[in-house]
Amino acid sequence: MRVRRRTADRRIFFPWEGRRGPVRWLRQGPLRPAIGVALVVLFMGAVGAEERREAGVRQTRARLLVVYRAVDTYLADHKGECPQSLADVARYARFEGAPLDAWGRPLRLICPGGREDTAYVLMSDGPDGRPGGLDRIE
Repeated sequence: MRVRRRTADRRIFFPWEGRRGPVRWLRQGPLRPAIGVALVVLFMGAVGAEERREAGVRQTRARLLVVYRAVDTYLADHKGECPQSLADVARYARFEGAPLDAWGRPLRLICPGGREDTAYVLMSDGPDGRPGGLDRIE
């Protein structure tokens, strides 16, 4: 009777079926749920950060509408004369201090406006706070 000898494993492994390594280690039981929870937490954090940014934009736009009305009223009562600063408009409209955007920075008033059809430009620098940045809110 002949005894069969086992030779080396002749299986063919695809790149994702490595014999050892991090992929095999990650497939093991106890670590798998922790990775799943970490991915869910990261996803929720990213969604939450974007929602906070969008909520700030909505809040700033609402505040700009209120200040637009106050500036229009100021211009109407002062015969179209531009205010020296937004603080003058705030005192005239009886605001509690200078109007701020959702990120705690003061709004910008440019009077007269840059175009012919606008008397003034009222804007916020946006979430990044850079004047004239791409995320400014007008």
